[in-house]
Amino acid sequence: MAEAEDTEAAAPEAEVEKQAPPQTRPELAVVQTDTVWEDAEANHAKVREQLDAAGPKPGSLVVLQEMFSSGFTMNVDKVAEKDPSRSEAFLSDQARERGIYLLGGVVRRGPFGAVRNQSVVYSPEGNLVSRYTKIQGFTLGGESDAYAPGDDIVMFAWNGFNVAHFICYDLRFPELFRAAAKLGADAYTIIASWPNLRHEHWTHLLRARAIENQAYVVGVNRCGSDPKFEYDGGSHIVDFRGAVIADAGQDEGVVSAAPDLNGLREYRTQLPFLEDIRDDFVASPL
Repeated sequence: MAEAEDTEAAAPEAEVEKQAPPQTRPELAVVQTDTVWEDAEANHAKVREQLDAAGPKPGSLVVLQEMFSSGFTMNVDKVAEKDPSRSEAFLSDQARERGIYLLGGVVRRGPFGAVRNQSVVYSPEGNLVSRYTKIQGFTLGGESDAYAPGDDIVMFAWNGFNVAHFICYDLRFPELFRAAAKLGADAYTIIASWPNLRHEHWTHLLRARAIENQAYVVGVNRCGSDPKFEYDGGSHIVDFRGAVIADAGQDEGVVSAAPDLNGLREYRTQLPFLEDIRDDFVASPL
C-alpha cells in the first residue's frame, strides 16, 4: 500500500515537469509610449529602451501602438516609408535580437503612391509574419483623405492562438470583430492613438469586444500629447471573460500577462454563445 501511495503522490510532479516552467512561457506584452511627433529615430530609441528594461520572454507577442514611429499624423509626405522601410527594419531587428514576435503600427507608401496605415508583425527570426491595412479610416480626423483603406481582415498564428489585428477606429465597428470570429479568431490586437476626450469609450469597447467574441483583446494606446490631442494611455490586456488582466495606466511602461488557451477553449465549450450566431444577420467575412 505504501508503494502505491508514493506512486500516486509522484504523478502530479511528473505532469508538471512536462510543462514549460511558468517563467519561460510566452506572454502577451504591451509597450506604451509618449510618441515623439514625427521623429522616427527618437521613437525607435524609446521603444528600444523600454524593451531593454522589460526583457520580454522569448516567444512572447509584444505589441506597440499605432504609427509608433511618428504619431497619428496626416503629414504623409514626411512620414510615409517606402520599401525598404526603416521602421520595419527596426521591428525586424528587435524581434530577431530578442527572440520575440513584435507588432507595431507603420505608415507605408505603396508602389502606386497610395499611403496606408498598417499593423505589421515580425517573427523571432526577423521575418514578416502578417500585414494588415486599417479598414476604417477616421474621417473626422482627416484620415480617410490622407490614407487608403484596407479591404481584408487579416490573422496570424501565435502560440496556438489565431490573432486578428486591427487599428484604433476599427474598434468602433463590431462587425469587423465578428467577421474575424467567424474566421476563427480567439485573440485580437488593437493598436491606437485614442485621445483622452473619449477615453471611457476606449476602455469599455475593449471589454465589449472581448466579451461578445469570447476572446483575448490586447489594446495598446499611446500616452502623452501631440500637437492636437492629449492621451491617457490605458493600454489593456483583457481576457475572454472581459476581465482586465493587465493595465498600463497613464504613463510610459510595459505590462504583460500570460494567456490561457485551454481556459479559453473550455469557456467557449461551457458557454457556446458563438455557435448561436445567425449567419443571415452577419455579413460574410471580408
